[in-house]
Amino acid sequence: MRHTLTFLSVTLFLFALAGCSEKPSKPLTADQVVTRAIDSSGGDLYRTSEVSFVFRDREYRYYRDGGQRVYERLTQTDSGLVRDILHGGNFRREVADREVPLPDSLQLAYGNSVNSVHYFAYLPFGLNDPAVNRELLGESELEGERYYKVRVTFDSEGGGTDFDDVFVYWFNTRTHLPDYLAYAYHTNGGGLRFRKAYNPRVVGGIRFQDYINYKADKEASVEALDSLFLAGKLEELSRVELKDIRVTPGSYN
Repeated sequence: MRHTLTFLSVTLFLFALAGCSEKPSKPLTADQVVTRAIDSSGGDLYRTSEVSFVFRDREYRYYRDGGQRVYERLTQTDSGLVRDILHGGNFRREVADREVPLPDSLQLAYGNSVNSVHYFAYLPFGLNDPAVNRELLGESELEGERYYKVRVTFDSEGGGTDFDDVFVYWFNTRTHLPDYLAYAYHTNGGGLRFRKAYNPRVVGGIRFQDYINYKADKEASVEALDSLFLAGKLEELSRVELKDIRVTPGSYN
């Protein structure tokens, strides 16, 4: 009986010692949340693959040239194939394989349009770029799931022409994936948008998803759009759907 009590006492002591030595896990940083999201969605395949898809009857292509990202939009017209090319931040237009001079204002508008479609197509890729600033706003709950709420802004240097836009992403604490996002933009009079992801699928090892696109009153705060969404106070504006997605993994080192 004495040996049994001694063994029990030692066992309880070891359990207590183990409990005291355990340290509470540190909360994730915004950078860690974004890194986990990218790793869960495709990781290095974003950097080493060629991608094409169709959005609203236009073909979009992503590849690399000389280490720089190249975003293209292809449109069939009566004059021939129109190629809008954004290469390393510089825009040019080709019609039937001939470059067409454009004023700076149109280059800027067309370049922003091409960049915007590609930006949303590959999310969360790009959220760890050097010009991106990430801030963890805390956690919130949306439709029965817990989320890390991350605010994203951009440096003027390297942040593109729309560097003053503000984004908020909701990353699922369980899957690490960005199921919702919101943004405040300033072009064409500005506005607020909230997007809910749906139809996730993996093509060539990269995860893609479509979005239900909602709009909100300009007076609202971009950080509060999740509350307005849950309250049913956002208006559905459109659907963002990618079709005919093709991925060629391992195109680059």
